[in-house]
Amino acid sequence: MVRKKETANGDSIKEFLKPEGSSNNKRNHRTRSKKEGRSIKTPLLITVSVIVLAVGVYLFFNLPKADVSIWPKVDTLSFQKTITADKSVDLVDIKNPVIPAQYFEAAKTVEQDFPATGNASNEGQASGTITVFNKIDPVKPMTLVAGTHFMSDSGKLFVASKKIVIPAATKSGSKITPGSVQVQIQAVEGGSDYNIAPSNFSIPGLKGTTYYYSVYATSSAAMAGGYAGKVKKVTDDDIQGAKELLNKKTTDDAVSALKEQISSDYILLDNAVLSNVTSSSTQTKSGAVVDNFNYQATVTASALAFKKSDLDKFAKDYIVSQMPDGKTLLENSLKAEYSGSTVDVSGGKATVNLDFAAGTYSNMDRNSISLSVLGQNADQIKETLNNILGDKISKFEIKLWPFWVTKVPNSQKSVNVQFNFE
Repeated sequence: MVRKKETANGDSIKEFLKPEGSSNNKRNHRTRSKKEGRSIKTPLLITVSVIVLAVGVYLFFNLPKADVSIWPKVDTLSFQKTITADKSVDLVDIKNPVIPAQYFEAAKTVEQDFPATGNASNEGQASGTITVFNKIDPVKPMTLVAGTHFMSDSGKLFVASKKIVIPAATKSGSKITPGSVQVQIQAVEGGSDYNIAPSNFSIPGLKGTTYYYSVYATSSAAMAGGYAGKVKKVTDDDIQGAKELLNKKTTDDAVSALKEQISSDYILLDNAVLSNVTSSSTQTKSGAVVDNFNYQATVTASALAFKKSDLDKFAKDYIVSQMPDGKTLLENSLKAEYSGSTVDVSGGKATVNLDFAAGTYSNMDRNSISLSVLGQNADQIKETLNNILGDKISKFEIKLWPFWVTKVPNSQKSVNVQFNFE
């Protein structure tokens, strides 16, 4: 900064001065910073020390823990029983002995076309109209029975299916005009050979009589409709084969539909499924000339099943009922094997052979054990456990934690008693 200063003669001069307190301010600022730093660090260190001490004390008294692992001796109880699964009961009963069963049923109808394998001749018979003449003298009507045969001049034989009445001829002097009637005839055999052109016909049945030359026939148009060919026809083996194949297929479908109704919770014995063919037929007769025929079958399948959980409950309840006093059932040790003996599906009953077993061990109270070892070292714990448990266990282990702990804490919360089963 600049200030004016007067001399002795009254003149003034300028004097440049440093800002007041500049160096002192810096020194004072550093001094204050050091003091303030010391004033902050000291309480912080005290606080951290207190916290660490408190945590240490807390951990010292609360961190120690004791794990006591005990292996109880396990005895196995095994049994064999024959029980009944009955659809008329609702509850497991170990006294009778019986478990509930469930009846299931499914029906299936299947139809299918099958090929005819038989061979047959399919021949059409030629037919047509002829005019039959009666030239009998003396004149009189002539009657021919149904089934009268007519032979063409080419040797082809035809037949009339109805009775024929031929009017009498008319006579004028020596002239005779034959009576006549038109008749439908059909070839006695199939084949195109009978499609003959207009012909003359005789009646073989009159041969050797006086009427043979007086009664005759002619046709003015060719016979038609005769043909021959090979076709398929249904045989007895075709029908029997279709029956066997479709009955099996329908049975398989019905059983599959039945099993779809039964959930995995149920046990279905191999011999507990019954199938019944309720209908099996075709409307096509053996010998029918067709390329294919339809066959239809209906099958009803039924079954008797029971729940695995009911079987396990029976086994478990029975074992519990046979356990000595002071024993506990080892959970998840139950084993049960079964096999079916007799099954009456329609009657709703099945006999089941059951082999089952489970492990048991002596009752032991974790709370009492943990209280008995409070404040004890490892050797004392071993002695205590041997005294109170004895031959109920096969072995035990004690783990104290952390490493500096030599005795079980006096707090029961710090003691963990665990049962192990191998």
